[in-house]
Amino acid sequence: MDSSLSAELVAVLVAVTQGQPRVLTTHCASALPAGPLEHTHRSLQNGLRQWVEEQTQHELGYVEQLYTFADKGRFHASGERVISVSYLALTVENEVEKVAEVGWQDWYRYFPWEDCRQGTPAILSQQLIPALKQWAQQDSTLTHLRWQRIAYAFGLEGSAWNEDMVLQRYELLYEAGLVAEAIREQQASLQRTSSVEAAHKQWLDVHNSTPESDGAGLAMHYDHRRILATGMARLRAKIKYRPVMFELMPEAFTLLQLQQTVEAIAGRVLHKQNFRRLIEQQDLVEETGAMGASTTGRPAKLFRFKGDVIQERAIAGTKLPLAKQAR
Repeated sequence: MDSSLSAELVAVLVAVTQGQPRVLTTHCASALPAGPLEHTHRSLQNGLRQWVEEQTQHELGYVEQLYTFADKGRFHASGERVISVSYLALTVENEVEKVAEVGWQDWYRYFPWEDCRQGTPAILSQQLIPALKQWAQQDSTLTHLRWQRIAYAFGLEGSAWNEDMVLQRYELLYEAGLVAEAIREQQASLQRTSSVEAAHKQWLDVHNSTPESDGAGLAMHYDHRRILATGMARLRAKIKYRPVMFELMPEAFTLLQLQQTVEAIAGRVLHKQNFRRLIEQQDLVEETGAMGASTTGRPAKLFRFKGDVIQERAIAGTKLPLAKQAR
């Protein structure tokens, strides 16, 4: 590898706790766990596991590669251009309070417009959509095309809201200058000089600054919110055709807990009877014979995933009921 180029591994580590989707962060909620790829690592996944466990004292379960981020202008502290190989990992949340600056965060802190479980988020109708309309009208030659993209991504004018389009929505907001990362990048562009050393220092100064809530969610260092959006989109799509939800559940659970976990990831409410009917039809779970507490105060049956389903989860074609809905 060229000496002016380095590679790092970045983890989107997801859990669902008490019905809320959570992501493990470092640097006081402003970054995702990351570390350099070294020649001593047997593989990319091995390197990722090692670095995440060292940083967070948290063991990874299910892991899959997401995407390689290699945009021009990404600098490391040493001045090298950095390429980030990102991974999605699923687990059950453990305590990490003893590790400085590491903690679990609700991922809707970073993407409040993605949580539609209580209906359309106010931030969409009151803030983001009006701002996007204004942006679309700034250039009359692009107004129609921009508005088409907005309507499709945000489920407007008869288009269906597609929960998988997390990244497309974030990138539209970035392009329109409505998220803090876009503002930081604009500032860095204005400050850049012809000096390579000055350019990478200015990029680092801007991207290492303390992230702030921009009214459109909590910002993150570098392009980590973009990486998180990629992980969210992948997981939302994946639960429709692979039984990966098993990785997020305790050994025994109620059907309501399973449904709430799916809803937390998808960001919208599912029809209770349809959900249970599909779970039964696909023969995913079995009763444990024990009872657990429920929100109504009445005992509820506890279930577990069937052994053969767990063994075959990597290749199974099971899905969960997330049909597209018009908003």
